[in-house]
Amino acid sequence: MGVDVGGTTTVAGVVARDGDVVADATAPTERLNPGRALDGVVALIAQVGRQVGRRASAIGIGVPGPVDARRGRVGEPVTHVPALAGRALGAELGRRCGLPVFVDNDVNALALGELMFGAGRGARSLVVLAAGTGVGAGIVLDGRLVRGAAGFGGELGHTPVKFDGPRCFCGGRGCLAIYASGRGIAEAARARTAGDAGSRMLVAAGGDPMAITAAMVFRAAGEGDPVAQSVIDETCRALGAAIGTVVNGLNPDVVVITGGVARSLAPLEARILAAARDHAFAPALAATRVVIVPGDKRAGVRGAAALALYEMRERTAKRRRASS
Repeated sequence: MGVDVGGTTTVAGVVARDGDVVADATAPTERLNPGRALDGVVALIAQVGRQVGRRASAIGIGVPGPVDARRGRVGEPVTHVPALAGRALGAELGRRCGLPVFVDNDVNALALGELMFGAGRGARSLVVLAAGTGVGAGIVLDGRLVRGAAGFGGELGHTPVKFDGPRCFCGGRGCLAIYASGRGIAEAARARTAGDAGSRMLVAAGGDPMAITAAMVFRAAGEGDPVAQSVIDETCRALGAAIGTVVNGLNPDVVVITGGVARSLAPLEARILAAARDHAFAPALAATRVVIVPGDKRAGVRGAAALALYEMRERTAKRRRASS
């Protein structure tokens, strides 16, 4: 079973070993209030279990934020789901559900899902760049998930792509997230349209700059709005630089660009790859398949289930090594 905890909604689903989501259920994440933080997750797990009429073998959970995966503890801060910050989610849910429970960052789980069931099936090394509200990333090298010493492995959204760029939400400067996330794209457009009453984006937003969204920016750019085009040009160049960093530094078989912004990025794939060629070693880029996969909640469920499968396999391998 996989559970994808998002800032707005939480989805639980039962996933077959071929990656098919055979049953799922959704609930607003806002129900995860501090006093009853796990009740919504437990209720969803029970609801999906009733749908399929059988017991899952394990549960994987993807959470948007830092996670100590070895202990199953959610780190801090968890901006989108603060009720889970600091919780020993694995142990608490394990006691309540009576099953092995594995917890990790949601994009780490997503990377495993793409490797096992999605665009990276059959590959050994894969990197996922998930462009949504922010930009998350997950790295699998030679079949092993890269978590890093403190659980921050894969924070490629905060890799600088412009050393003198503006301050990022994280406090850094010139991060990929400023240029390629939904939040960053919208904020750049808002700043550049202030006072321009004729802007397509401002008109679409009803005259309120704060109502401009990333989707509006992409649409206006396609219609020829020069300000929107300048914002999206930066997005393509930033993603190209990030792909160059990934390809030169990690040399994966596959790079998957996904998340809520990916659907708007798909028509711009040629521009993004052209920008990548400005930064990546040509033979390394030629050996890497770059795929843009529009995100959906079922992908998050598959990723969380893949996390459970990955960890169960790791446990089995450790037992075999210990007994040999």
